[in-house]
Amino acid sequence: MSIKFDYNAPVVLTFTIICVVVFVINSVTNGALDPYVSLGTKFHFNSVIDYVRLFTYTVGHSNIEHLMGNFAFLLLLGPVIEEKYGSQRLLVMMALTALITAILNLVFFNTGLWGASGLVFMFIMLVSFVNVKDGKIPITFVLILFLYVGRELYESFAQDNISQFAHIMGGICGSLFGFTKGLKG
Repeated sequence: MSIKFDYNAPVVLTFTIICVVVFVINSVTNGALDPYVSLGTKFHFNSVIDYVRLFTYTVGHSNIEHLMGNFAFLLLLGPVIEEKYGSQRLLVMMALTALITAILNLVFFNTGLWGASGLVFMFIMLVSFVNVKDGKIPITFVLILFLYVGRELYESFAQDNISQFAHIMGGICGSLFGFTKGLKG
């Protein structure tokens, strides 16, 4: 019997590989990629890199714990979501979540963004819609909403370097995608 590996979730696996490669390169170069994989507090409309960073901040991670924490969830939930919604739609949902979170963060907050945590919260909320039936709101969605988003609202009063706003926006995007069946036309 031969065992073959299956690249079963191409978007999730490729995103993971990119994040790990960026983390390793950034670690050995003492943060050389930071300007490209983090979103600053100001946006310059004439800077091409600022437009790129509206998306690429999701691939930068501050330390190994940050990276591992995000990818434990992404690798656990991602394949189920990618199978349900398809690779192309998942990629669009991830890009929209990153973009919406970045723009709103720039407009309302004087903090930067770094990492895939908003995408994690999108995945957490979106996975609760995988087995949804028309016209019914899953109780699992309601419980996850209170548990994860409620915790982020509570923790938003703490003075830390964590963007609870990004988590909440990711959760809101995941919820909206779930209600719209993953942007299904």
